[in-house]
Amino acid sequence: MTAAPLPRAALPVWAYALLALIAAALFLPGFTVLPPFDRDEARFAQASSQMLDSGNFVDIRFQDETRYKKPVGIYWLQTAATAVAEAVRGVPVGTEKLIWTYRIPSFLGAILAVLVSAWTAARLFGGPAGFIAGLMMASCVVLGVEARMAKTDAVLLATVVIGQAVLAQLYLTRRDQAPAGRAAWTAPLLFWIAAGIGVLVKGPMVLLVSGSTALVLALWDREAGWLKRLKPLAGLGIVVAIAAPWLIAIAIKSKGAFFAESVGHDMLGKVSGGQEGKGLPPGYYLGTFWVTFAPWSLLALLAVPWTWARRRLDAVRFCIAWIVPSWLVFEAVPTKLLHYTLPVFPAIAALAAAALLDNFDRSRERPRRWLTAAAVALGVIGFGALTLAVAVIPWLVGQRIDPIAVSLVPAVGGLFALAPHLLLGGERRMGLAAGVGAAALLYVGTYAAVLPNIDGVWVSRQAARAVAQVRPCADSVVASAGYSEPSLVFLLGTPTKLVHGTGAATHLLSDRACGLALVEDREAAAFLDSLGTATPLPLAELAGFNYNTGKRLHLTLYRLPAS
Repeated sequence: MTAAPLPRAALPVWAYALLALIAAALFLPGFTVLPPFDRDEARFAQASSQMLDSGNFVDIRFQDETRYKKPVGIYWLQTAATAVAEAVRGVPVGTEKLIWTYRIPSFLGAILAVLVSAWTAARLFGGPAGFIAGLMMASCVVLGVEARMAKTDAVLLATVVIGQAVLAQLYLTRRDQAPAGRAAWTAPLLFWIAAGIGVLVKGPMVLLVSGSTALVLALWDREAGWLKRLKPLAGLGIVVAIAAPWLIAIAIKSKGAFFAESVGHDMLGKVSGGQEGKGLPPGYYLGTFWVTFAPWSLLALLAVPWTWARRRLDAVRFCIAWIVPSWLVFEAVPTKLLHYTLPVFPAIAALAAAALLDNFDRSRERPRRWLTAAAVALGVIGFGALTLAVAVIPWLVGQRIDPIAVSLVPAVGGLFALAPHLLLGGERRMGLAAGVGAAALLYVGTYAAVLPNIDGVWVSRQAARAVAQVRPCADSVVASAGYSEPSLVFLLGTPTKLVHGTGAATHLLSDRACGLALVEDREAAAFLDSLGTATPLPLAELAGFNYNTGKRLHLTLYRLPAS
């Protein structure tokens, strides 16, 4: 069956403004109150803080160690955002570390990604589909997480979607007369500037997604002439002009160590094997999609037959070429993290929105009741499991029942149960409102109330509070034995020492007046033995759960008595 081309219309400015407000409202809960997450967020923020303190904007360091896994782009954005935020607050730069200032680029990048996703979907399938796709991106689980994390992925998504938006525009107009003069350079400049920024943020991911999309389209259509409008030779020159100055500077500064670490260890290590215990088989992303794209994963599954029936349409074909090759690459790479497939979510949202507006074409095709039942079941399982996890975590960590967490289960579940009923019953506006409302309620409750109050999860925050209450000197340095998460360094300061029991004892003996030691029980024997005849004073005890290692912790904060 060949369907007629879908109508296209631009979204009005007010629609983009509304989407930006909705996205901000969904991303802001918990933004300033959630402590730094371990490990990646704390490492990025701490390295950016040191860059701001030192004024060295070429080298990337975490304490005295080089941090060469990712390029410098996100660190520049985080230092700039923090400097501006501190200037607005009237605080001297570098005097106060607040994790939320380092999250600002991710927050803005996520909003930009929502808006460009809406523009792209509107260009492909019409204004209403664009608005719905934007809503889906703003409220999906994984982007909500990345918008609150001082990492690369929300900013990277913005650069990827900008590149894909340009590619979509060129592909859809490939048979039109090519623009001349300055107009011919508008789209290529936007594409290659986004690619250059993307390279500085996380390497060649933008070029991987756009390159695989263009390759599949060229092979599928047996036509590649339209790609000349990208002006690839000049474009690569633009990417080089953006990225090369820092790449040359870091190559000289590190004597080639940056490329050995970022390419040889980080990138190739993820391709050849599972890094940091994250090696997982193909199919992992398909299995977790019901959570990561929730609450809209059920619509994505229902859109599959609709998409296949319209695969000859340019707009649908473009989305297939965007999704399939990148998804296969992500599934093939052994190292898997939940957010890795985020760059293809805008295309999934666009197809789901278009199929929804067409009522999944039930008038033309035999209803697939089994598919509807499976989609609803998997969608409920994914979003329901997430809601139940929020209710259970306070008990698992601290044997405490959180009334807010428990109340989320019926409240969120009730709203979410309405969504598929209304959407599949033709009440699209009410169904979308119910889905967004369920997501908003879950995010407000989880990020602003439940997670910040699970003290046992935030061991570094406990330590920072204890140190602030008992530190003998304004510049007291803490040596931590048996607990070495990056968030501790961010919250206690760059001089913090991550050592074993013997090292903690040496630190106290060398700085009797001001030194502090934070000792986990497993290191206590070595710590006390190494002190010899000195008897430390216990100042505070901390208990918690390290979600990176899966181990419960009990730590004691010590100092030596004044002589």
